[in-house]
Amino acid sequence: MIQIQKVRTKKDLKNFILFPWQIYAHDPNWVPPLIIEMKEKLNPKKNPFFEHAQMELFLARKKGELVGRIAAVIDELHNKVHNERVVFFGLYESINDESVAQGLLEAAASWGKERGMNLLRGPMNLSMNDECAFLLEGFDYPPVIMMPYNPPYYIDLMEKSGMAKIKDLYAYYMTKDHETAAKVKMIVDKVKRETKFSLRCVNMKALEEEARKIQFIYNDAWSRNWGFVPWTENEMKYMVKRLKLFADPNIVIFAEDQAGRPVGFAFGLPNYNEILKKLNGRLTPWGVLIFLINRRRIKGMRAVVFGVIQEYQHTGLSYWLYWQLEQNARERGYQWCEMSWLLEDNIPILRFCESIGGRIYKKYRIFQKEI
Repeated sequence: MIQIQKVRTKKDLKNFILFPWQIYAHDPNWVPPLIIEMKEKLNPKKNPFFEHAQMELFLARKKGELVGRIAAVIDELHNKVHNERVVFFGLYESINDESVAQGLLEAAASWGKERGMNLLRGPMNLSMNDECAFLLEGFDYPPVIMMPYNPPYYIDLMEKSGMAKIKDLYAYYMTKDHETAAKVKMIVDKVKRETKFSLRCVNMKALEEEARKIQFIYNDAWSRNWGFVPWTENEMKYMVKRLKLFADPNIVIFAEDQAGRPVGFAFGLPNYNEILKKLNGRLTPWGVLIFLINRRRIKGMRAVVFGVIQEYQHTGLSYWLYWQLEQNARERGYQWCEMSWLLEDNIPILRFCESIGGRIYKKYRIFQKEI
């Protein structure tokens, strides 16, 4: 018998957060999340996502032993924007047991159905603006910062539990020595001659103002993408707090038009997973020292968000932004870049990634079923 219980006590929450260490104990590619960050992420008093969302956490036990976990999330902003009634599941982890998977998914579905939802979709950890999807291909590589990782058997468990693919996501890999550099430079030179854009790095002394510009560009550039949910004002402020800690200002680049209006940006983030792997989830004083020592030794970066407002999406500005991002990254010593994630049916951006030397090396899958 599988017993499903709601997280109600501090001990329950601790068990929920620490359960992945049981699943990935012998997996060399897994990168433990920071426990302190996970606590904040799940705290409605600290995470502004919960201003427009509600959540329930569940644990699964078999013969008294903890064997799985799941989060059920209703994002009211998503459902309003897309005119849907979706309950998302996320933060899924379990042993390789079909009955455990079915029990957890049913718990999330029932919780959503009681609140008027008719679709179960996921995983979202906790939304499309966060980590999402299960890794489908590319298990030979560890995940980069803010990208998911899971055992291969999760895909099989989802399918056996009646979940079906709703969307695949891609991650592209590129090195600093790609063969398309000369071609990209020719395009960039043409864009510089024929347009009046200017590029600059983020101003870390005016982060709140800069974050509003990112919010404006992101909400315009991504508005037609599947699953898009706009950032709110408070989510933007929350992002500022994280930027102060983790951003490398040399790889966060703005494009502005003649009037100084923000029209595009390339948001690169150092692959902190190269360090987090050494910390085992705990930011002790020794862990802080390890972080500070190794921060400048990071070799990889992730192009997290890459956007140009709709008005300028066919001007070649995206090539200039990427070219500048690449030049700055080279100067900072980064050796490779992952561009992720990208919708499988966003053909223009997939072609763009291939044209600048990227190759698909990982795929992810989002599942859905009616409830």
